[in-house]
Amino acid sequence: MTGALQLVQITKTFSGVKAVEEVDFEVRPGEIHALVGENGAGKSTLIKVMSGVHQPDGGKICIDGQHRRFSNPREAFRHGIATVHQELLLFPELSVAENIFLGHARRNRVGGVDWRAMREGARRILDELQSHDVPVDALVGDLSVANRQRVEIARALSLKPSVLIMDEPTAALSDADTQGLLQLVRRLRDSGVGVAYVSHRMAEIFALADGVTVLRDGRRIATLPIGETDPAHLVSLMVGRPVDQLYPRSSTPRGRAVLELRHLSCGHRVRDISLTLHAGEILGIAGLVGSGRTGLAHTIFGITPATSGTLTVAGQPVAISTPTQARNLGIAYVPEDRGLQGLIRSHSVRTNFSLANLRQFARASFIRRAAELRATQRVLVDFGIRARGSEQPVRQLSGGNQQKIVLAKWLATKPRIVILDEPTRGIDGGAKAEIYKLITQLAQQGIAILLISSELPEVLGMSDRVLVMSRGRQTAAFDRDAVTADRIGVAMTAA
Repeated sequence: MTGALQLVQITKTFSGVKAVEEVDFEVRPGEIHALVGENGAGKSTLIKVMSGVHQPDGGKICIDGQHRRFSNPREAFRHGIATVHQELLLFPELSVAENIFLGHARRNRVGGVDWRAMREGARRILDELQSHDVPVDALVGDLSVANRQRVEIARALSLKPSVLIMDEPTAALSDADTQGLLQLVRRLRDSGVGVAYVSHRMAEIFALADGVTVLRDGRRIATLPIGETDPAHLVSLMVGRPVDQLYPRSSTPRGRAVLELRHLSCGHRVRDISLTLHAGEILGIAGLVGSGRTGLAHTIFGITPATSGTLTVAGQPVAISTPTQARNLGIAYVPEDRGLQGLIRSHSVRTNFSLANLRQFARASFIRRAAELRATQRVLVDFGIRARGSEQPVRQLSGGNQQKIVLAKWLATKPRIVILDEPTRGIDGGAKAEIYKLITQLAQQGIAILLISSELPEVLGMSDRVLVMSRGRQTAAFDRDAVTADRIGVAMTAA
């Protein structure tokens, strides 16, 4: 069988450990083929083999049935394979056109750069991508994240690839920008380009892919037409156990009320919300993007203080106007965007862990580094955080391990209420299962959980009760025994 790109029995070993072992993978012309698996399943290694970064120790790479060897990415380029990496490889101080043709700039008759031809070529590619609003002379550093992503794709397409590898291309995009990118990928497929698409987002996989290959522990577990599987089946293949075991929720006796909101409002984003949250309870908050879920979290935590209504913590009426006040009242908030709001990604695991609770490690105006280090090392073990050590920068960790650090730093403040905003966004199935287990353990310890999530299976699987929001208002509330996906869906779209 021939195709645009075919990997046959690919094996790659690092220091005696097989990162991928005898993996088959194929992308045909005019096809979007998804590659899924947990962090550590071998996806990144396979991408680097396809793109010429790594040379396989066994197996072969075929282009249209012909055996090829890539000793570097440039050779992969010459054979029609281009890669759009998760971390964009652009130069912010150069223009859009310069980034698109970097390394293969148009030349004039005397050997210099043909700037006019390069700008025209950049404009033509961007127009083909329907990115008419991206100016070719603008500095890339001045563009939005979505437009930088388009420039990265244009750069790959300037090489005229037959196969485009896309690694988590929507990880840093808003929902609106994500929809635009998905349309772009479909147009590439329709033009005959084969696309290898790597993503943790099941909705994207099922919206785009023609076929899907699942990796687990470096091996290919299955290759399926997308119409012959579903999200639950894929997740079970990825993690090696049935999907219903992902949600380890068990009934916990409900304790006293620890948080009460009565007609709480904050401008137009949060309007007239009333709820009660008990110790040991997980209260799910469902709603579409823009429904006010995150606004509610921000109001409770003092980021955007309430403009009317009352808020009671452990029976005492309070007015929370700052996150510091919220923390001192025993409220912790794990934000939706851990990269921007939950972590300083260039800093170490140690400094990120201690940020929310420096007083624990302070003596006078000095930080007790030894105590800080011991606590961090203990957390690495207790939370199962996979890191080289406490001084590793958090940007080098997987999404799941980054999320565990955010959770760990807030749990060190010994909260009685934890607000979790999209706690499993951007992390794989195995890491999700670990986060769910931790959430359940917190509830069993008597901590009250406010769980905000866009994933209905997550809300249904983990919550004792579910509150639904739309346009800043509460539109429905369900007990666990009465809630269904259909009932939530109706309430989410209520006016």
